[in-house]
Amino acid sequence: MTPVFGITGWKNSGKTTMTERLVTEFTRRGLRVATVKHAHHGFDIDREGTDSHRHRCAGAAEVAIVSARRWALMHEVQGDAEPTLDAILARLSPCDLVLVEGYKREAQPKIEVRRSGAREQTPIAPGDPSIRAIAADHPVDSALPVFTLDDIPAIADLIAAELGLAT
Repeated sequence: MTPVFGITGWKNSGKTTMTERLVTEFTRRGLRVATVKHAHHGFDIDREGTDSHRHRCAGAAEVAIVSARRWALMHEVQGDAEPTLDAILARLSPCDLVLVEGYKREAQPKIEVRRSGAREQTPIAPGDPSIRAIAADHPVDSALPVFTLDDIPAIADLIAAELGLAT
């Protein structure tokens, strides 16, 4: 089972920046990292007018687009339930670590990101025992480890220790 660690927080709290910086840090340490990003809204990775977009619009349930540099598989839910995090994790290629952005309600260990400018300020950690630490741009009173948003090496060390990763 590939180790999984989450980055959670409210909208505009800095989850994406934290995820990006952790990917860079773990990659620098020699790990192969995959990410899963949860979106609460419709999204599209395809552009109108492309061949793959035309395939999807014609009704294809899945469209793979492949080149010498990358490939992507788009799956249309077509009225089915949104897949679970476990279902998505099962489809990923082998790697050393999966960082999951979002998925607040899932039970994987995670760090809560807090930013003064976020829309919502209600702390998530008190009601979620899977949160192992907090990263914030302001002082936080918590029994959990608290980091500044820029202390990426220390946050990566905590994640590596939590998951038993050799970095």
